[in-house]
Amino acid sequence: MEEAIKIASHPVVWIISLTVIGVVIFQGIKFIQMAMKTRESVGLSKQDVNSALKVGMINAIGPSFGIVVVAVSLITLLGDPLTLMRIGIIGSAATESMGANLAATAYGTELGSESFTAEAFATVAWVLCIGGCGWLLFVFFFTKSLANIERKVSNKQQTTAGKLPIMMIVSSAAMLAVFGNFVAGEIFKGVETAIVALTAATTMLIVSFIANKSHQLKFLHEWSLGVSIIVSLTVSYFVL
Repeated sequence: MEEAIKIASHPVVWIISLTVIGVVIFQGIKFIQMAMKTRESVGLSKQDVNSALKVGMINAIGPSFGIVVVAVSLITLLGDPLTLMRIGIIGSAATESMGANLAATAYGTELGSESFTAEAFATVAWVLCIGGCGWLLFVFFFTKSLANIERKVSNKQQTTAGKLPIMMIVSSAAMLAVFGNFVAGEIFKGVETAIVALTAATTMLIVSFIANKSHQLKFLHEWSLGVSIIVSLTVSYFVL
């Protein structure tokens, strides 16, 4: 185990990790710059873009706390640089934890055990990196094709009078289906989880209703998800 941790904190691993994180930060900055440049072509004002960025930043705070808790435990098992690199790319502590455990088990050991050697650490690192390649390869090979499909559908909408905005409906339906699937999976785990989900949904509706009614409180739209998360967690911890 000591040998594995020593290799996990090696300067070369740090260099690789910081390089990958640097690329992620660069991409984030470029995406924001591109959004600012193309906002007028899609009918968005500078205020709309700033509001979207603010909502994204605020809504990322809540889920990040859960990631930090799991990441701290991974640091003791996989070291700082590998944990930073994987969480910085994938952003799912649960996925990375499961992948690390499966890789260690396949090698014939367990995370944190005395039999967790440098070779076992290398196995875990390879499994985590290769496991995340699928999403990256899909983006690389199919993003342009998906963009072409979206462009054809949008052009067809513009040439057909009286038609509903298909892409808006499809994208909204896809988001509802994805998050609805997540929520449904939690609801059916038991009464407690169902109450927490219902509390979060009710809080979101109340906050959104208040924001729509008062012009001075429109900023609550940006905090609605964060407020619903805090309220539902409070109910889960203190009431259930």
